[in-house]
Amino acid sequence: MAGRRWGLPSALAAEFDPDRGPQKGRRRPRRTVRDWLVDFACFFSAVAIGMVAADAVGSNPHVSRGFAEADQVIGALACAAVWLRRRWPVGLAIAMVPVTVVSDTAGGAAAIALFTLAVHRPFRYVGWIGGLSIAVMPLIYWLRPDAEMPYPVAVLFGVLLSASVIGWGMFVRSRRQLLLSLRDRAIRAENEAVLRAEQAQRLARESIAREMHDVLAHRLTLLSVHAGALEFRPDAPREEIVRAAGVIRESSHEALQDLREVIGVLRGGGSAGAGDGEASGRPQPTLSALETLVAESRDAGMKVALDHRVDDPGAVPAAVGRTAYRIAQEGLTNARKHAPGAEVTVLVSGAPGQGLTLSVRNPPPPGDVPAVPGSGQGLIGLTERATLAGGRIEHGAAGDGGFRVDAWLPWDVPSGRGDEL
Repeated sequence: MAGRRWGLPSALAAEFDPDRGPQKGRRRPRRTVRDWLVDFACFFSAVAIGMVAADAVGSNPHVSRGFAEADQVIGALACAAVWLRRRWPVGLAIAMVPVTVVSDTAGGAAAIALFTLAVHRPFRYVGWIGGLSIAVMPLIYWLRPDAEMPYPVAVLFGVLLSASVIGWGMFVRSRRQLLLSLRDRAIRAENEAVLRAEQAQRLARESIAREMHDVLAHRLTLLSVHAGALEFRPDAPREEIVRAAGVIRESSHEALQDLREVIGVLRGGGSAGAGDGEASGRPQPTLSALETLVAESRDAGMKVALDHRVDDPGAVPAAVGRTAYRIAQEGLTNARKHAPGAEVTVLVSGAPGQGLTLSVRNPPPPGDVPAVPGSGQGLIGLTERATLAGGRIEHGAAGDGGFRVDAWLPWDVPSGRGDEL
């Protein structure tokens, strides 16, 4: 409707185009082309009806000549007042009530004023002003009886005419309100769609950040540990230097592979960690890879005790296994950064129908701990992972001054095996 606003009422055009709204110092929006055409049509209609009424009054034997001339003058002024209907619809409609009592020629202008009131004002105004206009009908035809119609018929005709004008105006108003409500609904739907898109983008960014942290933090910590060892022990035996360099090379290679994996997932349109095998061609690590993770940590010089009480790690659902692996990975990474030299205990247990329990604990570090930068987002991301998986996670200081991460994840009974279990 952008190119057809000239054909809309000014009130609707102001809603669709705020630039057409009231300007500074003005209460009403500018009239559209349609408004001018309607105003001229209303004026000429009031004049035409007034001329017919003036002719009827002039030939009415019950009306004197002087009264008929005064009737025509008052009717002409009432027709001129039609141009004020948009500015003062309530005042004009009220003024027309006594005018119609003394002037038949003003009947057309009174009908236009009543119609304008019904279009532009709520029913509480239309009800009492329209009711007052209908209530004076018997008085009008009693003062100036119609020359052709009986008194009851004339009164009934006037009442029906006024009620029709009011009903028509209320119908026009309801259509305008319906159009505005549909527009508001469309705007709300558009805004909601934008909000949903922004929320989806935000969730996607959070998922990417969480996955990047989980995937790369472990590898980069290994790089930092071994690079630090080479920096502070340049006189170390050649075998240790070669071994540390090999670990750095292997960790760098694995970090690049993990990064390609995440990028492949994003290009494939899925969320990182969402499937068993992703676009990169490498399967996501699950609980079966936990022993490999512990072995890597031990190669990096950590003391890790693994108590794996799950008989068949491959039977753990892939989503649950991935979440458990990431929790253990983050726990080992944090222990390596904040409690170097302390022995870390990893306990995994569970069964179908009971859930999977994972615990990563470490005592306080045996010596001073150098300041290690950290964002603090790892545990927050793990909490989100566990919640999305339907589980729960707790972390905090242990009783001996160390740190603990305890998690429980749901492990449902496979379908078709409930009777066997």
